[in-house]
Amino acid sequence: MKLVSYLKEEQEQLALLVNGFLFDTDNLNPNLPVTMTMFLNYWEDAFPIAHSINRKLVEGTSRYRAIPLDEVELIAPVTSPTSCRDAYAFRQHVATARRNRNAPMIPEFDQFPVFYFTNHNSITGPGKIICMPDHFNKLDFELEVAIVICKPGKNIKASEADEYIGGYMIMNDFSARTLQMEEMKLNLGPAKGKDFATAIGPWLVTADELEEFKIAPKENHTGNAFNLKMKCSVNGVQVSEGNFADMDWTFAEIIERCSYGVQLYPGDIIGSGTVGTGCFLELNGTGKLNDPNYQEQWLQPGDEIEMEVEGLGILKNTIEKDESDFSILHLKKNVS
Repeated sequence: MKLVSYLKEEQEQLALLVNGFLFDTDNLNPNLPVTMTMFLNYWEDAFPIAHSINRKLVEGTSRYRAIPLDEVELIAPVTSPTSCRDAYAFRQHVATARRNRNAPMIPEFDQFPVFYFTNHNSITGPGKIICMPDHFNKLDFELEVAIVICKPGKNIKASEADEYIGGYMIMNDFSARTLQMEEMKLNLGPAKGKDFATAIGPWLVTADELEEFKIAPKENHTGNAFNLKMKCSVNGVQVSEGNFADMDWTFAEIIERCSYGVQLYPGDIIGSGTVGTGCFLELNGTGKLNDPNYQEQWLQPGDEIEMEVEGLGILKNTIEKDESDFSILHLKKNVS
């Protein structure tokens, strides 16, 4: 089942997406919530109803008012997440990024999954990403997959954690690398390098839709894994390619760590971290390692980023420059 959030008369509306058409939840059944937030909070009751109707829509045995997908303005599938964590689950990305800066692979990566909190109030969907001047100082994309939690839980074991996943979606963790690298010299962060925009979408895909792609997790790991091709293009030129199956730590294992001593809530978003080759930081580092004359590439105003993950759709964003010329990089003190 694919769940879509869009603007209807300037208000958030939840709909099912079937064969290129949207079906508003409140038109399908009076007991279905009209927003994703409410749907997630009443998941145990709402999901079976919606799933049954969705199956009939796919089979063509039910008739409801349909809206063409291309006639609406999509917003983030989860418009008001209760929190947003981002993990570090792809070994290839971590190892390559460390190699490119002459750092050995850190052994702790293989011992436990890690994550950081980012700004859940800066979650956005398809469309414009408006950036401040300092963000353009090495502005980067990050190709990821994200999940959303659909029921509350604490101290969740990895063997049971997949039951807490409402669905999957593409995530673009935009990163201002100069801000990020400066603040992380102080061993705190990432913060200002990450908190301005995180795009998710274009819709939320429930696990039953991905059953044909399910594979075994990597050796000595627990939880669902999926063979889904991932790629990213900038201005129509493909720059990144990977696979969701390359994720070393599963979302189940990440949930186990996230929920240790902490209550998770419906609406909590958790990102996978960057897939191998999934950002310019990694690509530029590898390029310069192989060729000292390699020309670095970073996102610029007007750039169009298109991320595609098999089974999850295509997330499109366009970079725009804010009208303000305010810079926090220029506020640094004691700089000669």
